[in-house]
Amino acid sequence: MTRAFLFPGQGAQTIGMGKDLAEAYPAAKAVFDEVDAALGEKLSALIWDGDIETLTLTANAQPALMATSIAAMRALEAEGVGVESAAFVAGHSLGEYSALCAAGALSLADTARLLRVRGKAMQEAVPVGEGAMAAILGLDLAGVKALAEAAAEGQVLSAANDNDPSQVVISGHREAVERAVAMARDKGAKRALMLPVSAPFHCALMQPAAHVMAEALSHADIRDPKVPLVANVAAHSVSDAMVIRNYLVDQVTGPVRWRESVEWMAARGVDEFVEVGAGKALSGMVRRIAKDAAVRAVNTAADVKSMAGGN
Repeated sequence: MTRAFLFPGQGAQTIGMGKDLAEAYPAAKAVFDEVDAALGEKLSALIWDGDIETLTLTANAQPALMATSIAAMRALEAEGVGVESAAFVAGHSLGEYSALCAAGALSLADTARLLRVRGKAMQEAVPVGEGAMAAILGLDLAGVKALAEAAAEGQVLSAANDNDPSQVVISGHREAVERAVAMARDKGAKRALMLPVSAPFHCALMQPAAHVMAEALSHADIRDPKVPLVANVAAHSVSDAMVIRNYLVDQVTGPVRWRESVEWMAARGVDEFVEVGAGKALSGMVRRIAKDAAVRAVNTAADVKSMAGGN
């Protein structure tokens, strides 16, 4: 089988994630220790024993989810399943940083610090309450783009995450998003749901955060990844560190082209997709995109053992 490792984004966080990995694998515990040291705080204590509201704050959720993904990856490596066993890596939004860390393009400490900066910058880019996001279900990308155009009325509103054939997320000014939700059924959608997020990610309102990330990434040591990255904004693979640096800046305001990314990998022979980290959201999306592919999620020590046993 031809494999791709996938890394989840915001929304997958839960209290206790990664704890059994850290207890079962010293290499996984070392990831959380290193992230704590890089940030100068006990993020691991928040992840394992904190409250979900604090963990869900963007500046916490982003490095926390990355730490959990890399802990799972290190556990897999301890069982002999390395990143080089995959043809590609890809991550959803912040998961792209996890993918790059897993593939050796970024150090773990740098990844944690970059995600803390990214989370803070994205949170501060738009005053709380001014932006929003909504999931549009049962309408394809072209349909959602038409809906956004009709509802914008001069405000920012665009397709932010093209997740799978049945789900596209829109992002922009709150009033525009609310208009789109109200109009969605008349435009052919099955459902439209406002999302419980703290900022309107992946749209033009994030431009201030893109400027912050351009500065932060200009100082980051980014190397060519050991395994090609299928980038969110390009929906094809890239292995050049300088191109990756630019894509990470573009990604802040650009859409996550997840459906196209999975289709691109499947068209190049990937028939096993492995979601590494918290939750199973990406696994569900992949099943709706690449219906014939094998899909598994690895987020516990038992999942690691199961995958290593069948490798």
